[in-house]
Amino acid sequence: MKNPSLLKAHHPFRSAKASEKFLRFYDQQSEKWPAPSESRMVETSSGQTFVRINGPAAAPPLVLLHGVSGNSLQWLPNIKALSQSFRTYALDNIYDYGRSVYTKPFTSADDFVNWLDELFSTLDLGQDINLMGLSYGGWLTAQYALHFPKRLNKIILIAPAGTVLPLSFKWVVRAILCAIPRRRFTRSFMLWLLHDLAEQGPSGRASLERFVDEAYLASRSFKPKRLVNPAVLNDEQWGRMKVPALFMVGENEKIYPAKKVIERLHQVAPQIKTELIPGAGHDLTFVQAEMVHQKILSFLND
Repeated sequence: MKNPSLLKAHHPFRSAKASEKFLRFYDQQSEKWPAPSESRMVETSSGQTFVRINGPAAAPPLVLLHGVSGNSLQWLPNIKALSQSFRTYALDNIYDYGRSVYTKPFTSADDFVNWLDELFSTLDLGQDINLMGLSYGGWLTAQYALHFPKRLNKIILIAPAGTVLPLSFKWVVRAILCAIPRRRFTRSFMLWLLHDLAEQGPSGRASLERFVDEAYLASRSFKPKRLVNPAVLNDEQWGRMKVPALFMVGENEKIYPAKKVIERLHQVAPQIKTELIPGAGHDLTFVQAEMVHQKILSFLND
């Protein structure tokens, strides 16, 4: 990575035109974010992190980490409910497709957890942070809990990538095909991964097509970079996971078998509360939003 002062104005995008096109689409989607909210660009030693802040100023903090190839807008169906009694901080992962701007490569889980810890300190979140992650964000949440448990109050892992079981072979093959610059490969992957959403009639189909548009546009707009693979935690790591945790997965999950992932957690980390969400897969925060909210808030307020 070049010296930050030498980075082009359109970094991390491929070009100024790509930056303009993606951010225009991004801002259009941002208009759906419920008010009132505050947006901040926070400086860290890894670059700038874009944060959306909702909820009462004096409420306990709840930090939200989205899934891979996405940004904070993945929490659109959930933010209003979660912000009623919590001060929510929805991040654009600094090494993903959003408004955050990295200034150095991320090559390990340590890079992510150190970035998060610095960000939490800059935001003055204190020592009782509630941290919730979806998919890749779930893996980051587990990693942070292993490195900095004393800063956390509770964690919520929503269908975390890796973490408990390896990603399925079918997921890997379909994800690789998405690297081919054709929208139909991205759409095929999304239709498979978010099948329950696609089955929700015209509104579900419209949401799916919007996700396809964003994912395809992002992959063509941002500079390519190597993903830090979400590792599976071993038995010893799960054994020392002492932060109170809720694990949620849809019964139709595609990234790994839902029942097997819960079985392993019961064996290696019986202290973790688990929830199997009916009628949903990796899209559980969309198709079963109300149920997911109820279980999250019940866990956090217990």
